[in-house]
Amino acid sequence: MRQEIIFAGFGGQGIMLMGKVLAYAAMLENKKVIFLPSYGSEMRGGTANCTVIISDDEIESPIAENPNLLVAMNRPSLQKFEMNVITGGCILINSSMIDQHTSRDDVIKKKIPANTLAAELGNEKVANMIALGSVLELTGCVSKDSIILALKKSLAPRHHDILPLNKAALEIGSERVE
Repeated sequence: MRQEIIFAGFGGQGIMLMGKVLAYAAMLENKKVIFLPSYGSEMRGGTANCTVIISDDEIESPIAENPNLLVAMNRPSLQKFEMNVITGGCILINSSMIDQHTSRDDVIKKKIPANTLAAELGNEKVANMIALGSVLELTGCVSKDSIILALKKSLAPRHHDILPLNKAALEIGSERVE
């Protein structure tokens, strides 16, 4: 098993947290993993993306030039990374923020209205966990239990009160990916 994933969006959308939690969950499951963050020059609202590679075997390079999954949380991210996805790979689009599909016909196209669903849950900040739930459904690369444990270990204790909300967001993302 090998998954090469790029998470991309604006700063403040929880892009790095998605990647960090997924990478941590993979480590908890004794898988080989690389987490490579990349920030734009702006503090908030600028570009943010990260690469997560999960494998049962050694990982030779931290670069995912042709990932098999792109999670695009906004239109500029889709436009920047869609052509990099390997033929037969998958592009997951946050349809709350992106009103178009990729022009590619050689990839699987999936949608999740992450922001809309997060608002329905009462907290738009969990849109990233909804998208991450979709990633788990599409790839099966780690278990939801490992994600919850990784979240608990990654979040400061003062944020542990939102763990049930994050768990609900993961479930919704898993169930509602189109």
